[in-house]
Amino acid sequence: MSTQLTPGAETVVDERTQTSPAEPGDHERFSHYVPKDKLTEAMVMGTPVVALCGKVWVPSRDPQRFPVCPECKEIWDSLNPGDEGGEE
Repeated sequence: MSTQLTPGAETVVDERTQTSPAEPGDHERFSHYVPKDKLTEAMVMGTPVVALCGKVWVPSRDPQRFPVCPECKEIWDSLNPGDEGGEE
């Protein structure tokens, strides 16, 4: 049994682009552990900071938008056994 369209009918494909508030490349970014005083200075002065994992960058985005860097978390946990907090 074949399906026939009424004369003049057509198939419409609904193609939508899903947008998100994330910027290009955000999926590759992490929130890193940095001493709070260094982070504040870097945000104000535009100077680079060094995370526990060794990443060097000038912070400019809200770190709460990104997952925590697994390497920074592992280092932090090894420095503070039993301490669950301390994300900076």
